[in-house]
Amino acid sequence: MTDTAAPMPMQGVRVLDCATFIAGPCCATFLGEFGAEVIKIELPQTGCPLRKFGTMTETGDSLPWLSESRNKQSLTLDLRTPEGAQILKDLVAKSDVLVENFQPGTMEGWGLGWEVLKAINPKLVMVRISAYGQTGPYAGRPGFGRIANAFGGISYLAGYPDRPPVTPGSATLPDYLSGMFGAMGALMALRTVEQSGLGQVVDIGLYESIFRLLDELAPAYAFKGYVRERMGPGTVNVVPHSHYPTKDGRWIAIACTNDKIFARFAEVASEPEVAGKGKWGTIAQREAARSEVDQWVTDWTLKHDRDEILQLCDKGQVPCGPLLSIAEIFEDPQYAARGNIARISHPVLGELALPAVVPRLTETPGRIASLGPTLGQDTETILTGLLGRTAVEVGALRAKGVV
Repeated sequence: MTDTAAPMPMQGVRVLDCATFIAGPCCATFLGEFGAEVIKIELPQTGCPLRKFGTMTETGDSLPWLSESRNKQSLTLDLRTPEGAQILKDLVAKSDVLVENFQPGTMEGWGLGWEVLKAINPKLVMVRISAYGQTGPYAGRPGFGRIANAFGGISYLAGYPDRPPVTPGSATLPDYLSGMFGAMGALMALRTVEQSGLGQVVDIGLYESIFRLLDELAPAYAFKGYVRERMGPGTVNVVPHSHYPTKDGRWIAIACTNDKIFARFAEVASEPEVAGKGKWGTIAQREAARSEVDQWVTDWTLKHDRDEILQLCDKGQVPCGPLLSIAEIFEDPQYAARGNIARISHPVLGELALPAVVPRLTETPGRIASLGPTLGQDTETILTGLLGRTAVEVGALRAKGVV
């Protein structure tokens, strides 16, 4: 049984989130979900741009802000001022991780580069997420998720061969992926701190998170000069492995990744003779007849409603699943059973629904203790409590626009 009193995995770790928008902040969010203390550093008056990005609420903050800034404290601080830079240095001395995702050179321009911060705290882990990473001829270029999708190689593959490339699901995929890689890098770097006391930089280019996930794309090109083109919903090397229309106007995903699974599907489709020693019994045979195989599957799926296909494939142990809209996700029993949708109370908006914590730990699970904070709500507490500034000093900083 889970011990609810057990310390969380990241308890005792302090993270300074100096980043904006999604990639860097999500790195900090993932750590905060498992117990890290996260101090979100925002520009006075305006705050993080994520506050105004996406669906707005009557609080003046957006839904992405409320969701992705969960479990954070908000400290307003102008790092461009000498006083603001000094306060960050004082915080670095008391922290374990700093996350930033400015264009390379920005932190250095403020006198807050790695060499400066490392001298203050040799154990510091600095996660740096940028469009192209900290090195290389493109390092200074700006970029967002859409650019990373394009440069990373996935946009070229998204869509149909006779149509323009499309957005692969979401333009923000590289941001969330880079946030996850950033959190993973921070965990490994913190482990190194435990072993040797040596801090380091975790350096991630947004495009690298996409490129890392493109299965055999790179080795296939280097090995055989093969350039994969857009295939619509199809998948290279295996067929049937696509999205198929159903009798009731919906869509179903079917994935036959080997000959045994295809044989099971052929049984479900009442044509077992095409598998085994039949005309499509091997991957090579099916790949050579891709259009014909996909049409055969389509002809079958169009004879049945989606839920009927799900039942038939489930009985026959054929991997398949519905293409769910967000409305269907909210009604799906699997999502409900796993608690994938967290419902969190907000003092102004009431109950909000947002994606729950991933991954699921049985003994020390993550949690959502609070939604995105109001701008600067923790400034005075952090400055007086953590750094020992007096109320008079904080007032003077406010008057100068530093906080």
